[in-house]
Amino acid sequence: MRSWTQKRLCNNSEVMKVAVLDINGKDTGRKVDLSKNVFAIEPNNHAVYLDVKQYLANQRQGTHKAKERAEITGSTRKIKKQKGTGTARAGSIKSGIFKGGGRMFGPRPRNYSFKLNKNVKRLARKSALSIKAGEKAITVLEDFNFDAPKTKNFTAVLKALDLENKKSLFVLGASNNNVYLSSRNLKGSEVINSSELSTYKILNASQVVLLESSLEGIESNLSK
Repeated sequence: MRSWTQKRLCNNSEVMKVAVLDINGKDTGRKVDLSKNVFAIEPNNHAVYLDVKQYLANQRQGTHKAKERAEITGSTRKIKKQKGTGTARAGSIKSGIFKGGGRMFGPRPRNYSFKLNKNVKRLARKSALSIKAGEKAITVLEDFNFDAPKTKNFTAVLKALDLENKKSLFVLGASNNNVYLSSRNLKGSEVINSSELSTYKILNASQVVLLESSLEGIESNLSK
C-alpha cells in the first residue's frame, strides 16, 4: 500500500498551494499543498445539515420531565357526579384540565442522538472545509508551543493574525496542553486536535487556523 506522501506526489495536479504564516502573522516564505479532494470539493449542503443536526442533537441531555396525573399528589375522589351538571365529566382533581393537575402529554426523558453513516460525516467535513477555503477563511500556521500556559501568549497570536474580535478554531496535529490551557479562558477561540474536527466547529468559526502538523492527519482521515 502506498504511503500518504506517495499518494500526494502522485496526485500533485490535484493540490493547491497555501502560504504558511508564523505566530507573528508574517509569511514564512514556505507553501504547503492542500488536497483539492478535501479543501475544494463541491459542497454537499444536505450532508452538512445532517452532520450539524447530529452534533447538536448529541449535545442535548434529554433529561426534561413533567409530572403527569398519575405522578402528582392529590385526591382521587370523584369531584362531582357523572351526569346532570351541564359540564364535562371529571374523574379527579389531578386531571390536567384543573389548576394544579398533572400535565397532559408532557415531556419525558429521551435520547435525541441518531446514527449517521461515516461516509456522510466525512463528506460533510470536506464540504465544510471547502466552504471555508472558498471564503478565504482558512489559515495555515507553522507549529508553535508555549513554555507555560499563559492567556496573554495566545492573545498575542490572535492579535498578530487579526483574530481578536473573531471566532477562531485552532486545529493542532497532536495534543498540546500549554496551547490548550492558554486559550481556555478566551470565549471566541477554541483549540482542538485534528481528530476532534467536526462540521459544526468548522462552520461555527469565522476563521479556521490549521497548524502544519494537523494537515497530514486531516487529509489522511478525509481522503478515504
